[in-house]
Amino acid sequence: MKFLDETDSLCTSSIIEPIVQEVFELDCQNKLEGDFLENLEIEKKETKVFHVARISKKNFTVGQKVLLQHSKLKFFPGKLRSRWLGPHVITKIFANGTVEIQSLKTNNTFKVNDHQLKEYRKGFQTEPIEIMYLEDPIL
Repeated sequence: MKFLDETDSLCTSSIIEPIVQEVFELDCQNKLEGDFLENLEIEKKETKVFHVARISKKNFTVGQKVLLQHSKLKFFPGKLRSRWLGPHVITKIFANGTVEIQSLKTNNTFKVNDHQLKEYRKGFQTEPIEIMYLEDPIL
């Protein structure tokens, strides 16, 4: 029967050192991944706060004229086709963001979400333009 001496030992430093080094590297890598994930979560929260702060709040009132977004899917809608229908008049506002509107053309009433509405702004009032003809100078 052969006994293990120091050279045949399983606990020699040549075997243990690479294992300890690998465990140390894995531990460092796990710490880096944890720091990365923590920084990623912080960045997500900051980005969300940034975007939420810039969302425009829509305040509608009863009797206000609005435009309704044309939401039907069209594969080739055309470049100059308007995405908005209307004008419509708001007849009732509900607490959950639903708005009842009435069409000015057909007098039909229906309920829509306030995200599909935008304020109707009437175009500029133009006055008649005075035309002045220039004459050739007299020499």
